[in-house]
Amino acid sequence: MTEIEIDIAEHRRALATVLEGLDDGQWDTPSLCAGWRVREVAAHLTMPFRYKLPKVALGMLKARGNFARMADRAARHDAATMTTAELTAALADNADFVWKPPGGGMDGALSHDVIHGLDITVPLGIDLPIPSGRMLRVLAGSDSERGRKFFGVDLNGIELRADDLDWSLGSGTPLSGRAQDLLLVLCGRKVPEGRLRGEPGARFTR
Repeated sequence: MTEIEIDIAEHRRALATVLEGLDDGQWDTPSLCAGWRVREVAAHLTMPFRYKLPKVALGMLKARGNFARMADRAARHDAATMTTAELTAALADNADFVWKPPGGGMDGALSHDVIHGLDITVPLGIDLPIPSGRMLRVLAGSDSERGRKFFGVDLNGIELRADDLDWSLGSGTPLSGRAQDLLLVLCGRKVPEGRLRGEPGARFTR
């Protein structure tokens, strides 16, 4: 296995361990993904392992070519029809599964797992440690104008400064926090109150 494949597998196993310990109320907690509970995010995370190309193509056809619509429908359907044990097993049993999101490569696969993992753990108040090298790799992959446009993130006049890593981005009024919280800002998420410091923080807080 390559270094990034090892990173992906380790992260999936750690997240699966978190999912194993959740009760029904936690599974129904709103995630950081708008409109999705923890269970919908778990369903979406495991979709690449469970959906073969013909099923994806059919879903895209029904969604008239809109991937976001297809993914939303799939997550809601699977969250409603799969048990939490099945969702957890789908992640744990496929820790070593290799896939590459279109245009994203292996870095995109790692980012997909890390970001959606935070969508689950942050609102639950669960700390899922992410090694610094892994986090820096995901941050590097998330630093793009295309990504900010996709997520509708305006960082004009703001400098992001990580407290726990030697990492910063942009220039202007400082916005500080843990690297994982700044990653969520880059991805258009609203983080819980108290996790960011700096005048711009209110814009990115739930």
